[in-house]
Amino acid sequence: MNTHATTRIVGAPVPRKEGVDKLVGRACYVDDMKREGMWYGATVRSTIPRGLIRSIAFDRRIEWSEFTVVTAADIPGENIIQLIVADQPCLADGKVNHCEEPILLLAHPDKHKLREALGGVKIEYDALPPVFTIEESEQQDQIVWGADNLLKSFLLEKGDVDSAWAGAGHIVEGEYRTGAQEHLYIENQGIIAEYSAEDGVTVWGSLQCPYYVFKALRGVFDLPDEKVRVIQTETGGAFGGKEDYPSILASHAALLAKKSGHPVKMVYDRMEDLAATTKRHPARVRHRTALDKDGKLLAIEIHLDTDGGAYATLSSTVLSRATLHSTGPYLCPNVRVRAQSWATNHVPYGAFRGFGAPQAVFAMERHMDEIAATLDMDPVELRRKNFLHDGDTNATEQLMREPIILDKLLDRALQASAYHAKCAQFARENELNPIKRGMGIAAFYHGSGFTGSGELYLNSLAGVDVTPESKVRVLVSNTEFGQGTNTILTQIASEALGIEYSDVTMAAPDTDMVPNSGPTVASRTSMVVGRLIERACLQLISRLREQAGLGATHTREEFLAACERYRVAHGEVSSMCRYEAPPDIYWDDQKYHGEAYGAYAWAIYVAQVAVDTVTYSAEVENFWAVQEVGRVLHPVLAAGQIEGGIAQGIGYALYEKVVLDGGRMTNNQMTNYIMPTAEDVPPIHVYFEEVPFRYGGFGAKGLGELPHDGPAPAILNAIRDATGVSFNSIPLLPEDLYAGLAASHPVEEPALP
Repeated sequence: MNTHATTRIVGAPVPRKEGVDKLVGRACYVDDMKREGMWYGATVRSTIPRGLIRSIAFDRRIEWSEFTVVTAADIPGENIIQLIVADQPCLADGKVNHCEEPILLLAHPDKHKLREALGGVKIEYDALPPVFTIEESEQQDQIVWGADNLLKSFLLEKGDVDSAWAGAGHIVEGEYRTGAQEHLYIENQGIIAEYSAEDGVTVWGSLQCPYYVFKALRGVFDLPDEKVRVIQTETGGAFGGKEDYPSILASHAALLAKKSGHPVKMVYDRMEDLAATTKRHPARVRHRTALDKDGKLLAIEIHLDTDGGAYATLSSTVLSRATLHSTGPYLCPNVRVRAQSWATNHVPYGAFRGFGAPQAVFAMERHMDEIAATLDMDPVELRRKNFLHDGDTNATEQLMREPIILDKLLDRALQASAYHAKCAQFARENELNPIKRGMGIAAFYHGSGFTGSGELYLNSLAGVDVTPESKVRVLVSNTEFGQGTNTILTQIASEALGIEYSDVTMAAPDTDMVPNSGPTVASRTSMVVGRLIERACLQLISRLREQAGLGATHTREEFLAACERYRVAHGEVSSMCRYEAPPDIYWDDQKYHGEAYGAYAWAIYVAQVAVDTVTYSAEVENFWAVQEVGRVLHPVLAAGQIEGGIAQGIGYALYEKVVLDGGRMTNNQMTNYIMPTAEDVPPIHVYFEEVPFRYGGFGAKGLGELPHDGPAPAILNAIRDATGVSFNSIPLLPEDLYAGLAASHPVEEPALP
């Protein structure tokens, strides 16, 4: 198959499609929009983590006749947000399961009056005992979800783990923990909704997945497809945080619009957004590993547990990807992974860049360094000795058919970072210096697209059409929220059609206009949807050659002329394609066995850190990222994705701590939820190796999530190298550094006279 070695537009740093509008301020975000007669909405939320609603009272000093008030009784369809598991109510009805659970909704034409009204709603509860930790949930003393608090579980097995321990030269155990993380997108959650008996529900919003919101609204309002319309507005960041949550907010705004008879806008402020929306799942991962005397892996046993919060949301897909990435890019004949997601009375956790892989990769890559220390072995050589290669099978026994160049990536990372020379240099300098420096490494892979049979289930449809004004439009429901979808997909279309980049535009992400090409998640857009667009374009070229006289080679003008001839003879000029799985992709959901992903992206990351043993602060001073992501479609956007993911990974490792007290986030402001700024992000050196994937758009694999997987373990491995002390939990704050270093180097108190 053509791997597109020579291209004009794909692989070139063309201008971003939406770049100029954003630069000059023409981009219109949801809070810039106003509909005629529009009101504003707000949410009354639970103040306790678990309990029964005894009564709701309204302050008589407020003129409630001016307000629209919506409760669960006003929902015309099902009081359920349709996600993977239909367990989360749109509005609480009789009971609450987390702080911030929506109970009722208010709307008023003056948004400033809503704040007073929110304080005028008094709710009394009969409190029930809450569950706040994985350990409390798995003990099952209090059942807060289902029959046993277990939201989802997976068992992954390969070989015979139990037989491996007796003959092992070494057995190494460890426990690793990762905390919650807030998405902190630039633009807060926001929706505008309208309702009419004739047209049904229409919403405009800052969101990732129009058809997810479409499905939720259809259920809440009990409407047919033709009476639900979802339009994505310009979206200022998402990272997974606008995958599932907009379904809730859209339902709320639309309920208020229906009852009030007015369009309703709901835009959260930062404090509400931080407190009430989903975050990355906290995780506890326990490893037990058997190796022979030379450091070859014999068996890996992992117990992986996540805190899913009060409702299932996307916990099953997060847990699935965590399970599949938990053993890393290593060859091991015997594997057992038991993975479980537990319900607690926290705000539900959801999707976040990498969903599940960062937690699993952190544990595996920290554990590899602990193994190396136990065996007195170079952590680089331990990894090299156990890398997967072409023809090997991974933990799901997927045969590695696509080329694997981990050794090449490793060599390039070591050379670019001068890894071994710096390790030796820092070892000498650290003896007398209160600032200890170290180098850390992480090796990892990330599966592209939905897991296993997920892409077949989605059955995505995408294509292109040509307007009478001679503009080619890309027809997809995949959305732009800063990552480059608009640019990449139009590059693919213009290249495949042999026309100019400026001739191609994106159709509006409007469910009345574009087909369901699947959600903008899971590193699938360039690879899966990009391939659909490429196929649709090649199909259109073939049709124009057969039916409109287009030559074997053509200019832009000849292509457009052929389109016009086709329009006159046949009508609409369009071409659509449905997803087709690559050959030899077989997945068993029950046994969790087979080809989990059509392709994997691979990476080696190296971090250089400095630990100040006076202030107990850790700083990342330099970072090197070498990755193979298939064909690089746009080098500037690709490098930007890597740099942004690493910056988020630095925050995950060292800064971003969600502080919970009684189930409520207590640091829900940007003054006390600390994220890395430009001052905290080091020089990031980005390198790509290209091995085009035959079944990806112009050879692309997934890219967006990969860079969040590796920074945290590389950083903590570097801290171990610098201090000689192991830290196995993130975020690693100065107080944690102090406690760990003090415990490892206790200072004797002077004797009293």
